[in-house]
Amino acid sequence: MAEARYQDLSNAERRDALEVVERASVHKAHLLEKDIWVVAALNLLFDAPFAEHLTFKGGTSLSKVWRAIRRFSEDVDITYDIRAFAPDLVAGSGDEALPPTRSQQKRWTRAIRARLVEWVRGEALPIVREALARAGFVARVRADGDRIFIDYEPLFEETDFVRPEVKLEFGARSTGEPHTSMPVVCDAAPHLSDLVFPEAHPSVMLAERTFWEKATAIHVYCHQERRRGERLSRHWHDLARLDEAGIAASALADRELALSVARHKAMFFSENDASGQRIDYEAAVSGALQLIPAGTAQAVLADDYARMQADGMLLDENEPFDALMERCAEIEARANGAAA
Repeated sequence: MAEARYQDLSNAERRDALEVVERASVHKAHLLEKDIWVVAALNLLFDAPFAEHLTFKGGTSLSKVWRAIRRFSEDVDITYDIRAFAPDLVAGSGDEALPPTRSQQKRWTRAIRARLVEWVRGEALPIVREALARAGFVARVRADGDRIFIDYEPLFEETDFVRPEVKLEFGARSTGEPHTSMPVVCDAAPHLSDLVFPEAHPSVMLAERTFWEKATAIHVYCHQERRRGERLSRHWHDLARLDEAGIAASALADRELALSVARHKAMFFSENDASGQRIDYEAAVSGALQLIPAGTAQAVLADDYARMQADGMLLDENEPFDALMERCAEIEARANGAAA
């Protein structure tokens, strides 16, 4: 007898199945449901005609692929290799495919953004919509700029923190390297062996680069002294878990990788600090990294962290916010000591 696919079950059967997993695991049912949609989205993206040029990155890759963080991560962050997406722009620009000047960077960015919006609406959106339907998943699929949203009808009551939608966010201003191919499965799958769940085999960015991308993003937050921190506390949690997994140590030892991230961000993601001065990414990865915000910026971060805890986004025992800050302060000290 053929095994049943999850998506072929009735709503009541799906709900019952995920509630069984909730009782047998640390996962909440509404997060198990969203996780299935995330994996289904990854499956269709990396089975698409353009899949060879895509790289899966960000927090969800740390959770679903590297198993380095014990946090539910809900968005799908995808890089389309700039060398394939805009070969006319990057010709002769070297292995990192960086623009030679800031004026060229502005020209590249304008051109890539315009092309990406057109590509998402004209090519990616129809493929995502048709592939979901073929697989038996019923959802509303829509494009918004360079993003695709998969809006599904939730089986469980909607929460304030987790929406019944999967956001596919595309970028095309990097090569996506270093990366490798890895399998991805649904969190519910090990608990329900009689059901077939979506699986995916994406090309995924190495976790060491994601460490530096998150660390430099945190550095920017600290220097901008922001008064808003919605959905940002996850970055500090991820750094701490990457440290526990030994990935932080590997990233800190890779000086060239750190400088590569700094060069890319300096060119494509230039930011100013609270005083209006341009943030120096190379200095950040060379002994001046700041991971601990002060004053109001830390208070709003603590509030966001509490909301993340309350909604079950953290899958293990909830680490107190103060302990998380202490852990990140240790990472900051080691990063700056290693660079010096």
